[in-house]
Amino acid sequence: MSYGVFQEHFFSKWTLKGNRELTGIIGTTSNGVMYLSMPFLFAAFSRRWASKRQTAAFCGAALTCVSFILSAFSTHVWHLVATQGVMAAFGCALIYSPTTLSLGEWFTTSNRTLAYGITVSCKNIVGTTCPWLFRGLIDHHDFRVALKFWAAIVASTSILAIFLVPTHPSSLSLSTHRERKIPWQFLRHQTFHIYAVAIILQSSGYGIPQTYLNTYAHEVTLLSQSSATLLLTLFNIPGIASSSFFGYLCDNKYFSLSVSTVTGVSAVSSAFSVFLLWGLTSQGSMALLVLFSITFGFFAGGYSSIWGGFINVLESEAAQRNEAIDAGMVYGLLNGARGIGYVSGGLAGVPLLKAGSMNSIGRYAYGSTYGPLIIFTGLSSVFGGWGLLWKWRRVLSI
Repeated sequence: MSYGVFQEHFFSKWTLKGNRELTGIIGTTSNGVMYLSMPFLFAAFSRRWASKRQTAAFCGAALTCVSFILSAFSTHVWHLVATQGVMAAFGCALIYSPTTLSLGEWFTTSNRTLAYGITVSCKNIVGTTCPWLFRGLIDHHDFRVALKFWAAIVASTSILAIFLVPTHPSSLSLSTHRERKIPWQFLRHQTFHIYAVAIILQSSGYGIPQTYLNTYAHEVTLLSQSSATLLLTLFNIPGIASSSFFGYLCDNKYFSLSVSTVTGVSAVSSAFSVFLLWGLTSQGSMALLVLFSITFGFFAGGYSSIWGGFINVLESEAAQRNEAIDAGMVYGLLNGARGIGYVSGGLAGVPLLKAGSMNSIGRYAYGSTYGPLIIFTGLSSVFGGWGLLWKWRRVLSI
């Protein structure tokens, strides 16, 4: 979530071999690899290797640390893509998948969405503090020192945290009995595919500001590096509250909103912030960019915390049809959908940026090199709430 600091550094002080524009795919590739691997990891550790979750998490921590250390010795752009974009991402997935499975087993339908929301908010805490840490290390040393320092932090914090994550007793008992197959009947439910497509669309645009906002602020609006770093911090701070807030909207018993409604609020508000705030910025528009970072960070940052509500809806449909369902496997596949979105957005970002450089006109952001990226981000955000339109269509057809 702090890769934009490295992206801005690579663009301004390029010392490696290869095309520096390829650094734009590192952040989104990292997210894509991490999320795309999760369906397979969730399937593996849901039942068959449930007792090996903690071991897998330790292996993931080791792989992540080694990857960042190797990345510090990169001499070519593909080294960065391989180490940061692929190896470190898979290591993080090995940490995240087993621990998240345990979380979903401790919380069933009661407050599950809120529990996921609180967990998701932790990534925003990291995204709030790390831009300043990386900026300080890069300014006073270089990106190689920053990567080595981050590897040390990952080693010290992740290993301690893994020891504190308990595996649910029900999962341990599964490994001592005859293995039960994962139920796949939920794949026949139209609801699952509606939500999966919505996640793909929303995620394809969500990673764009994380990657390019820092560079945009420095190159187009001519803000200082400190101001550009501040935008990334402001982008992540609101997500700390919004992740829990959107989860609470789905779970509270007093004025509980449907999952489709909460998703629609997140998607439409995110799109408005892109079109009306980021799109209308110009040289020196610090106030608009700050407002955009806060608004988009709040509404888009809380989107993934609603997934617990998706699972509750699917479990309700499965119960009505007297079908078994594995909540952990469903959550893994939803993460996989997000991975598809991240990779798609990353791959689309490079040609969109080139298209903007060939047709940059006007004084607003729409007329800059980043214009096509901004439009793509806004459209993908609003289509992330299409589940609400699907719900209205069903209601009107009754």
